[in-house]
Amino acid sequence: MLDKLKEKIGNLPDAPGVYIFKDAQGKIIYIGKANSLKKRVSSYLGRDLATKTVALMSNVRDVEYRVCKNESLALLLEASLIHQYKPKYNVSLRDDKSFPFVKITNEEFPAIYISRKKETDGARYIGSYTNVKLLRQALKIIRRSFPFRSCKKLPKKACIYYRLKLSPAPCIGKISNEEYAKTVEDICLILEGKIDTLIKKLAQEMDLQSKELDFEAAAKIRDQINALSALSSSASVSSGLNQLEDMKNLLKLNKIPQRIEGFDISDIAGQGACGSMVSFYMGEPDKNNYRRFRIKTVEGIDDYKMLAEVIRRRYGRSIRENLALPDLILIDGGKAHLLVASRELEKLKLKIPLVSIAKDKENIYTKARKQPLRFNADTPALNLIRRIRDEAHRFALSYHHLLRRKKTLGK
Repeated sequence: MLDKLKEKIGNLPDAPGVYIFKDAQGKIIYIGKANSLKKRVSSYLGRDLATKTVALMSNVRDVEYRVCKNESLALLLEASLIHQYKPKYNVSLRDDKSFPFVKITNEEFPAIYISRKKETDGARYIGSYTNVKLLRQALKIIRRSFPFRSCKKLPKKACIYYRLKLSPAPCIGKISNEEYAKTVEDICLILEGKIDTLIKKLAQEMDLQSKELDFEAAAKIRDQINALSALSSSASVSSGLNQLEDMKNLLKLNKIPQRIEGFDISDIAGQGACGSMVSFYMGEPDKNNYRRFRIKTVEGIDDYKMLAEVIRRRYGRSIRENLALPDLILIDGGKAHLLVASRELEKLKLKIPLVSIAKDKENIYTKARKQPLRFNADTPALNLIRRIRDEAHRFALSYHHLLRRKKTLGK
Protein backbone atom coordinates (compact mmCIF):
# COMPACT_ATOMS: atom_id res chain seq x y z
CA MET A 1 0.00 0.00 0.00
CA LEU A 2 1.36 3.44 -0.89
CA ASP A 3 2.45 5.61 2.04
CA LYS A 4 0.61 8.61 0.60
CA LEU A 5 -2.67 6.67 0.48
CA LYS A 6 -2.18 5.44 4.07
CA GLU A 7 -1.60 9.01 5.21
CA LYS A 8 -4.71 10.21 3.40
CA ILE A 9 -6.83 7.47 4.98
CA GLY A 10 -5.41 8.34 8.41
CA ASN A 11 -6.62 11.93 7.95
CA LEU A 12 -10.22 11.03 7.09
CA PRO A 13 -12.84 12.58 9.41
CA ASP A 14 -14.62 10.58 12.11
CA ALA A 15 -17.99 11.40 10.54
CA PRO A 16 -20.71 9.74 8.43
CA GLY A 17 -20.29 9.87 4.68
CA VAL A 18 -19.34 8.15 1.45
CA TYR A 19 -15.83 7.05 0.45
CA ILE A 20 -14.68 6.63 -3.13
CA PHE A 21 -11.75 4.41 -4.12
CA LYS A 22 -9.86 5.14 -7.35
CA ASP A 23 -7.24 3.21 -9.30
CA ALA A 24 -3.92 4.42 -10.74
CA GLN A 25 -5.72 6.00 -13.72
CA GLY A 26 -8.09 7.93 -11.45
CA LYS A 27 -11.06 5.73 -12.34
CA ILE A 28 -13.64 5.07 -9.62
CA ILE A 29 -13.57 1.35 -8.77
CA TYR A 30 -15.54 1.21 -5.51
CA ILE A 31 -17.98 3.39 -3.55
CA GLY A 32 -19.07 2.70 0.02
CA LYS A 33 -20.85 4.38 2.91
CA ALA A 34 -19.84 4.57 6.55
CA ASN A 35 -21.03 5.86 9.91
CA SER A 36 -17.39 6.81 10.53
CA LEU A 37 -15.30 7.38 7.41
CA LYS A 38 -12.06 7.17 9.38
CA LYS A 39 -12.85 3.84 11.08
CA ARG A 40 -14.46 2.17 8.06
CA VAL A 41 -11.80 3.04 5.50
CA SER A 42 -8.97 2.32 7.97
CA SER A 43 -10.38 -1.23 8.30
CA TYR A 44 -9.33 -1.85 4.69
CA LEU A 45 -5.70 -1.58 5.86
CA GLY A 46 -6.08 -4.44 8.37
CA ARG A 47 -5.07 -8.09 8.15
CA ASP A 48 -7.20 -11.17 7.48
CA LEU A 49 -9.20 -9.41 4.76
CA ALA A 50 -11.57 -11.31 2.51
CA THR A 51 -10.15 -12.36 -0.86
CA LYS A 52 -12.45 -9.95 -2.68
CA THR A 53 -11.32 -7.06 -0.45
CA VAL A 54 -7.64 -7.92 -0.98
CA ALA A 55 -8.23 -7.81 -4.76
CA LEU A 56 -9.94 -4.44 -4.40
CA MET A 57 -7.21 -2.87 -2.26
CA SER A 58 -4.44 -4.10 -4.56
CA ASN A 59 -5.88 -1.71 -7.17
CA VAL A 60 -6.66 1.28 -4.94
CA ARG A 61 -4.33 4.27 -5.33
CA ASP A 62 -6.46 7.16 -4.09
CA VAL A 63 -9.48 7.82 -1.90
CA GLU A 64 -11.97 10.68 -1.86
CA TYR A 65 -14.84 11.24 0.55
CA ARG A 66 -18.03 13.24 1.02
CA VAL A 67 -19.34 13.95 4.49
CA CYS A 68 -23.08 13.51 5.17
CA LYS A 69 -25.20 14.52 8.14
CA ASN A 70 -25.87 10.89 9.08
CA GLU A 71 -25.52 7.35 7.75
CA SER A 72 -29.03 7.20 6.28
CA LEU A 73 -28.24 10.16 4.04
CA ALA A 74 -24.91 8.56 3.15
CA LEU A 75 -26.96 5.56 1.95
CA LEU A 76 -28.82 7.74 -0.57
CA LEU A 77 -25.60 9.30 -1.82
CA GLU A 78 -23.86 5.92 -2.07
CA ALA A 79 -26.65 4.46 -4.24
CA SER A 80 -26.85 7.49 -6.52
CA LEU A 81 -23.07 7.57 -7.07
CA ILE A 82 -22.97 3.83 -7.79
CA HIS A 83 -25.79 4.32 -10.31
CA GLN A 84 -23.84 7.20 -11.89
CA TYR A 85 -20.34 5.69 -12.06
CA LYS A 86 -21.01 1.90 -12.05
CA PRO A 87 -17.75 0.99 -10.27
CA LYS A 88 -16.20 -2.40 -11.06
CA TYR A 89 -16.26 -3.69 -7.48
CA ASN A 90 -19.85 -2.63 -6.79
CA VAL A 91 -21.30 -5.09 -9.31
CA SER A 92 -22.99 -7.19 -6.62
CA LEU A 93 -24.72 -4.13 -5.19
CA ARG A 94 -26.01 -3.03 -8.59
CA ASP A 95 -27.25 -6.44 -9.67
CA ASP A 96 -28.64 -8.05 -6.49
CA LYS A 97 -32.41 -7.60 -6.75
CA SER A 98 -32.93 -8.58 -3.08
CA PHE A 99 -31.96 -5.08 -2.03
CA PRO A 100 -34.83 -2.60 -1.55
CA PHE A 101 -35.97 0.05 -4.02
CA VAL A 102 -38.02 3.20 -3.65
CA LYS A 103 -41.20 2.70 -5.66
CA ILE A 104 -43.15 5.62 -7.15
CA THR A 105 -46.48 4.37 -8.45
CA ASN A 106 -47.89 5.24 -11.86
CA GLU A 107 -51.00 7.15 -10.71
CA GLU A 108 -52.44 10.67 -10.87
CA PHE A 109 -51.12 11.22 -7.34
CA PRO A 110 -48.25 8.70 -7.05
CA ALA A 111 -47.59 6.91 -3.77
CA ILE A 112 -43.97 6.59 -2.62
CA TYR A 113 -42.84 3.64 -0.53
CA ILE A 114 -40.16 0.95 -0.19
CA SER A 115 -40.46 -2.20 -2.30
CA ARG A 116 -38.39 -5.40 -2.39
CA LYS A 117 -39.55 -6.27 -5.91
CA LYS A 118 -39.05 -4.41 -9.17
CA GLU A 119 -42.10 -5.20 -11.28
CA THR A 120 -43.23 -4.27 -14.81
CA ASP A 121 -46.21 -2.24 -13.60
CA GLY A 122 -45.37 1.18 -15.03
CA ALA A 123 -44.05 2.39 -11.69
CA ARG A 124 -40.75 4.22 -11.30
CA TYR A 125 -38.10 2.42 -9.23
CA ILE A 126 -35.05 4.11 -7.75
CA GLY A 127 -32.22 2.15 -6.16
CA SER A 128 -31.26 -0.41 -5.11
CA TYR A 129 -30.15 0.37 -1.55
CA THR A 130 -28.12 -1.77 0.82
CA ASN A 131 -29.93 -1.13 4.10
CA VAL A 132 -33.71 -0.92 4.41
CA LYS A 133 -33.57 0.56 7.92
CA LEU A 134 -31.37 3.45 6.81
CA LEU A 135 -33.54 3.92 3.71
CA ARG A 136 -36.65 4.33 5.90
CA GLN A 137 -34.81 6.93 7.98
CA ALA A 138 -33.77 8.81 4.85
CA LEU A 139 -37.33 8.88 3.48
CA LYS A 140 -38.57 10.22 6.83
CA ILE A 141 -36.05 13.07 6.60
CA ILE A 142 -37.05 13.87 3.01
CA ARG A 143 -40.75 13.72 3.89
CA ARG A 144 -40.46 16.48 6.50
CA SER A 145 -39.65 19.01 3.77
CA PHE A 146 -41.29 17.33 0.77
CA PRO A 147 -44.56 15.72 2.02
CA PHE A 148 -45.81 12.81 -0.08
CA ARG A 149 -48.51 10.15 -0.15
CA SER A 150 -47.39 6.71 1.11
CA CYS A 151 -50.70 4.78 1.22
CA LYS A 152 -50.95 1.99 -1.37
CA LYS A 153 -54.66 2.73 -1.93
CA LEU A 154 -55.90 6.33 -2.08
CA PRO A 155 -58.39 6.75 0.81
CA LYS A 156 -61.54 8.86 0.86
CA LYS A 157 -60.50 10.93 3.86
CA ALA A 158 -57.29 12.42 5.17
CA CYS A 159 -55.08 10.18 7.30
CA ILE A 160 -52.85 10.94 10.28
CA TYR A 161 -49.92 11.82 8.00
CA TYR A 162 -51.83 14.89 6.80
CA ARG A 163 -52.28 16.07 10.39
CA LEU A 164 -48.56 15.50 10.96
CA LYS A 165 -47.81 17.57 7.81
CA LEU A 166 -46.13 14.57 6.17
CA SER A 167 -48.75 14.17 3.42
CA PRO A 168 -50.40 16.92 1.31
CA ALA A 169 -53.70 14.94 1.35
CA PRO A 170 -54.42 14.59 -2.38
CA CYS A 171 -57.28 12.28 -1.31
CA ILE A 172 -59.36 15.30 -0.24
CA GLY A 173 -58.10 17.75 -2.86
CA LYS A 174 -55.66 19.70 -0.67
CA ILE A 175 -53.06 19.80 -3.48
CA SER A 176 -53.35 20.08 -7.26
CA ASN A 177 -52.08 17.44 -9.66
CA GLU A 178 -49.46 19.85 -11.03
CA GLU A 179 -48.12 20.85 -7.61
CA TYR A 180 -47.95 17.25 -6.40
CA ALA A 181 -46.18 16.16 -9.61
CA LYS A 182 -43.58 18.85 -8.96
CA THR A 183 -43.02 17.56 -5.40
CA VAL A 184 -42.60 14.00 -6.68
CA GLU A 185 -40.07 15.14 -9.28
CA ASP A 186 -38.14 17.03 -6.60
CA ILE A 187 -38.04 13.87 -4.46
CA CYS A 188 -36.76 11.88 -7.45
CA LEU A 189 -33.95 14.40 -7.91
CA ILE A 190 -32.96 13.87 -4.26
CA LEU A 191 -33.06 10.08 -4.51
CA GLU A 192 -31.04 10.12 -7.74
CA GLY A 193 -28.34 12.25 -6.17
CA LYS A 194 -29.17 15.37 -8.21
CA ILE A 195 -29.55 17.59 -5.16
CA ASP A 196 -27.24 20.25 -6.57
CA THR A 197 -29.60 20.68 -9.53
CA LEU A 198 -32.59 20.88 -7.20
CA ILE A 199 -30.98 23.50 -4.95
CA LYS A 200 -30.30 25.75 -7.95
CA LYS A 201 -33.86 25.25 -9.22
CA LEU A 202 -35.39 26.07 -5.82
CA ALA A 203 -33.18 29.15 -5.40
CA GLN A 204 -34.55 30.52 -8.67
CA GLU A 205 -38.12 29.76 -7.56
CA MET A 206 -37.48 31.47 -4.20
CA ASP A 207 -36.28 34.65 -5.90
CA LEU A 208 -39.32 34.61 -8.19
CA GLN A 209 -41.72 34.24 -5.25
CA SER A 210 -39.96 37.09 -3.42
CA LYS A 211 -40.31 39.36 -6.45
CA GLU A 212 -44.03 38.53 -6.59
CA LEU A 213 -44.23 39.38 -2.86
CA ASP A 214 -45.37 35.86 -1.94
CA PHE A 215 -43.14 35.75 1.11
CA GLU A 216 -44.87 32.75 2.65
CA ALA A 217 -44.09 30.62 -0.42
CA ALA A 218 -40.54 32.00 -0.52
CA ALA A 219 -40.01 31.10 3.14
CA LYS A 220 -41.24 27.53 2.50
CA ILE A 221 -38.76 27.14 -0.36
CA ARG A 222 -35.99 28.62 1.80
CA ASP A 223 -36.68 25.94 4.42
CA GLN A 224 -36.51 23.25 1.73
CA ILE A 225 -33.16 24.58 0.54
CA ASN A 226 -31.79 24.58 4.08
CA ALA A 227 -32.96 20.98 4.54
CA LEU A 228 -31.33 19.97 1.26
CA SER A 229 -27.99 21.32 2.42
CA ALA A 230 -27.78 18.33 4.77
CA LEU A 231 -28.46 15.94 1.89
CA SER A 232 -26.21 17.53 -0.70
CA SER A 233 -23.77 15.27 -2.50
CA SER A 234 -21.47 18.25 -2.87
CA ALA A 235 -20.34 20.09 0.22
CA SER A 236 -19.31 23.01 -1.97
CA VAL A 237 -22.84 23.54 -3.30
CA SER A 238 -24.55 23.59 0.09
CA SER A 239 -21.84 25.77 1.63
CA GLY A 240 -21.90 27.94 -1.50
CA LEU A 241 -25.61 28.59 -1.00
CA ASN A 242 -24.98 29.54 2.63
CA GLN A 243 -22.26 31.92 1.46
CA LEU A 244 -24.63 33.52 -1.04
CA GLU A 245 -27.34 33.94 1.59
CA ASP A 246 -24.77 35.51 3.91
CA MET A 247 -23.56 37.82 1.15
CA LYS A 248 -27.12 38.94 0.35
CA ASN A 249 -27.73 39.82 4.00
CA LEU A 250 -24.40 41.48 4.81
CA LEU A 251 -24.23 43.51 1.58
CA LYS A 252 -27.97 44.32 1.79
CA LEU A 253 -28.68 43.03 -1.72
CA ASN A 254 -32.23 42.71 -3.02
CA LYS A 255 -31.78 39.05 -3.92
CA ILE A 256 -29.33 36.16 -3.74
CA PRO A 257 -26.47 36.93 -6.17
CA GLN A 258 -26.70 33.77 -8.25
CA ARG A 259 -24.34 35.11 -10.93
CA ILE A 260 -21.24 37.02 -9.76
CA GLU A 261 -18.58 38.38 -12.11
CA GLY A 262 -15.16 39.23 -10.68
CA PHE A 263 -12.46 41.40 -12.28
CA ASP A 264 -8.70 41.76 -11.89
CA ILE A 265 -5.95 43.61 -13.77
CA SER A 266 -2.44 42.21 -14.35
CA ASP A 267 0.25 44.65 -15.46
CA ILE A 268 3.55 43.50 -13.96
CA ALA A 269 6.10 46.28 -14.63
CA GLY A 270 3.84 47.59 -17.37
CA GLN A 271 4.47 44.52 -19.53
CA GLY A 272 1.68 42.55 -21.19
CA ALA A 273 -1.11 44.41 -19.41
CA CYS A 274 -4.39 42.49 -19.42
CA GLY A 275 -7.61 42.04 -17.54
CA SER A 276 -9.62 39.03 -16.47
CA MET A 277 -13.26 38.35 -15.68
CA VAL A 278 -14.33 35.20 -13.89
CA SER A 279 -17.94 34.13 -13.53
CA PHE A 280 -19.38 32.25 -10.54
CA TYR A 281 -22.85 30.71 -10.60
CA MET A 282 -24.48 29.63 -7.32
CA GLY A 283 -21.12 29.98 -5.58
CA GLU A 284 -19.19 27.80 -8.05
CA PRO A 285 -16.85 28.71 -10.98
CA ASP A 286 -18.55 28.78 -14.37
CA LYS A 287 -15.45 28.56 -16.55
CA ASN A 288 -17.36 28.61 -19.83
CA ASN A 289 -18.18 32.23 -19.07
CA TYR A 290 -14.68 33.42 -18.13
CA ARG A 291 -13.35 36.25 -20.30
CA ARG A 292 -9.86 37.71 -21.00
CA PHE A 293 -9.10 41.27 -22.09
CA ARG A 294 -5.89 42.49 -23.71
CA ILE A 295 -5.55 46.16 -22.82
CA LYS A 296 -5.87 48.28 -25.98
CA THR A 297 -6.29 51.94 -25.01
CA VAL A 298 -3.97 52.51 -22.02
CA GLU A 299 -0.27 53.43 -22.20
CA GLY A 300 2.05 52.72 -19.27
CA ILE A 301 0.98 51.58 -15.81
CA ASP A 302 -2.48 52.82 -14.84
CA ASP A 303 -4.68 50.25 -13.11
CA TYR A 304 -7.65 52.59 -12.94
CA LYS A 305 -7.78 53.32 -16.67
CA MET A 306 -7.24 49.65 -17.46
CA LEU A 307 -10.08 48.66 -15.19
CA ALA A 308 -12.32 51.29 -16.79
CA GLU A 309 -11.53 49.89 -20.24
CA VAL A 310 -12.31 46.31 -19.21
CA ILE A 311 -15.62 47.23 -17.52
CA ARG A 312 -16.61 49.39 -20.50
CA ARG A 313 -15.83 46.64 -23.01
CA ARG A 314 -17.47 43.86 -21.01
CA TYR A 315 -20.79 45.52 -20.31
CA GLY A 316 -20.91 47.57 -23.50
CA ARG A 317 -20.87 44.25 -25.34
CA SER A 318 -23.44 42.80 -22.94
CA ILE A 319 -25.83 45.62 -23.87
CA ARG A 320 -25.18 45.35 -27.62
CA GLU A 321 -25.64 41.58 -27.69
CA ASN A 322 -28.42 41.52 -25.09
CA LEU A 323 -26.44 39.20 -22.80
CA ALA A 324 -27.60 38.34 -19.30
CA LEU A 325 -26.19 40.66 -16.65
CA PRO A 326 -24.73 39.47 -13.33
CA ASP A 327 -26.42 39.95 -9.98
CA LEU A 328 -23.19 41.31 -8.46
CA ILE A 329 -19.82 42.62 -9.72
CA LEU A 330 -16.68 42.14 -7.62
CA ILE A 331 -13.56 44.25 -8.17
CA ASP A 332 -10.11 43.40 -6.85
CA GLY A 333 -9.08 46.73 -5.34
CA GLY A 334 -10.00 49.50 -2.94
CA LYS A 335 -12.49 52.35 -2.86
CA ALA A 336 -10.92 54.14 -5.83
CA HIS A 337 -11.22 51.02 -8.00
CA LEU A 338 -14.86 50.71 -6.97
CA LEU A 339 -15.59 54.31 -8.00
CA VAL A 340 -13.87 53.86 -11.38
CA ALA A 341 -15.99 50.79 -12.15
CA SER A 342 -19.12 52.54 -10.87
CA ARG A 343 -18.61 55.50 -13.21
CA GLU A 344 -18.31 53.19 -16.22
CA LEU A 345 -21.54 51.42 -15.27
CA GLU A 346 -23.30 54.78 -14.88
CA LYS A 347 -22.19 55.80 -18.38
CA LEU A 348 -23.78 52.60 -19.67
CA LYS A 349 -26.91 53.31 -17.59
CA LEU A 350 -26.54 50.00 -15.74
CA LYS A 351 -27.55 49.50 -12.12
CA ILE A 352 -25.68 46.39 -11.04
CA PRO A 353 -24.62 45.95 -7.37
CA LEU A 354 -20.89 46.48 -7.06
CA VAL A 355 -18.31 45.73 -4.35
CA SER A 356 -14.52 45.71 -4.12
CA ILE A 357 -12.06 43.99 -1.81
CA ALA A 358 -8.77 45.63 -0.84
CA LYS A 359 -5.68 43.43 -0.78
CA ASP A 360 -4.11 44.43 2.51
CA LYS A 361 -6.79 44.21 5.24
CA GLU A 362 -9.45 42.62 3.05
CA ASN A 363 -11.80 45.54 3.61
CA ILE A 364 -15.00 45.39 1.58
CA TYR A 365 -16.13 48.61 -0.11
CA THR A 366 -19.60 49.45 -1.40
CA LYS A 367 -21.05 52.63 -2.89
CA ALA A 368 -23.60 52.94 -0.10
CA ARG A 369 -21.00 53.30 2.68
CA LYS A 370 -18.13 55.74 3.15
CA GLN A 371 -16.35 53.39 5.54
CA PRO A 372 -15.39 49.84 4.54
CA LEU A 373 -17.11 46.73 5.81
CA ARG A 374 -14.95 44.45 7.93
CA PHE A 375 -15.93 40.82 8.35
CA ASN A 376 -14.56 38.14 10.65
CA ALA A 377 -12.07 35.83 8.97
CA ASP A 378 -14.51 32.89 8.99
CA THR A 379 -17.53 34.82 7.64
CA PRO A 380 -19.10 32.73 4.80
CA ALA A 381 -19.58 35.78 2.55
CA LEU A 382 -15.94 36.83 2.95
CA ASN A 383 -14.75 33.32 2.13
CA LEU A 384 -16.65 33.40 -1.16
CA ILE A 385 -15.45 36.93 -1.98
CA ARG A 386 -11.85 35.83 -1.36
CA ARG A 387 -12.35 32.80 -3.57
CA ILE A 388 -13.68 34.86 -6.47
CA ARG A 389 -10.91 37.47 -6.00
CA ASP A 390 -8.19 34.80 -5.97
CA GLU A 391 -9.63 33.06 -9.04
CA ALA A 392 -9.79 36.36 -10.97
CA HIS A 393 -6.17 37.05 -9.99
CA ARG A 394 -5.05 33.55 -11.04
CA PHE A 395 -6.86 33.84 -14.39
CA ALA A 396 -5.41 37.30 -15.09
CA LEU A 397 -1.90 36.15 -14.20
CA SER A 398 -2.12 33.08 -16.45
CA TYR A 399 -3.18 35.32 -19.38
CA HIS A 400 -0.38 37.77 -18.57
CA HIS A 401 2.18 34.94 -18.72
CA LEU A 402 0.69 33.76 -22.03
CA LEU A 403 1.07 37.24 -23.53
CA ARG A 404 4.67 37.44 -22.27
CA ARG A 405 5.51 34.09 -23.88
CA LYS A 406 3.94 35.14 -27.18
CA LYS A 407 5.96 38.35 -27.13
CA THR A 408 9.17 36.43 -26.39
CA LEU A 409 8.48 34.03 -29.25
CA GLY A 410 7.58 36.91 -31.56
CA LYS A 411 4.01 35.78 -32.14
